[in-house]
Order: sequence, then structure tokens, then C-alpha cells
Amino acid sequence: MSYQLYRNTTLGHTLQESLDELIQCGQITPQLALKVLLQFDKAINNALATRVKSKISFKGHLNTYRFCDNVWTFVLDQVEFREMTDVVKVDKVKIVACDGKGAEKP
Repeated sequence: MSYQLYRNTTLGHTLQESLDELIQCGQITPQLALKVLLQFDKAINNALATRVKSKISFKGHLNTYRFCDNVWTFVLDQVEFREMTDVVKVDKVKIVACDGKGAEKP
């Protein structure tokens, strides 16, 4: 199983819009579009799991948290992100964390 979280990114939205256009023009079937989206889900999850080597630390005030269907959701206020010497401060951030160990390997 690959998580579909990344369909809600700019890249994911753009892919879905392009697939919708191709379906409307009759160039692909809805079934093919679904296969493309499923492949996107697998590829983006795999790329983030294997290619991203950066580490970042953060601290803030925990506003709310939730654990449902094996997915953690945290909302933090006054958050400070640090990567080496770079520091970024934001008023509020929502973090969604899923168990990547249970995801299928390509």
C-alpha cells in the first residue's frame, strides 16, 4: 500500500489536472489515469524514502494531536525549524506522519 498524501501537493494536483484533460480529450481512459496515479503514489513514496538524506529538527508548542488509522497528525504553534545553521520560524504547522515500514516495496 502506498499513501496518497502526495496527490495533494502541487505536483500531484498538476498530474491529476493533466490526466483529467487527457481523459476529456479521449486520449486516455479513466482506468489508465488511475494506474498512472497509483504509480505516482508508489514512486513518490519510494523517492522520499530512499533519496532524501537531509535531516531537520524542529520545536514548537503542541496545539493538537491525533492518531487514527495508523496516521499521526500534529498541529504545532510557534514552530522553529533548523537545518545546520538555517532557521525558519512559522506561526503554525500541520504534520501528518504515516508508517512507511508497512508500505510495499517497488
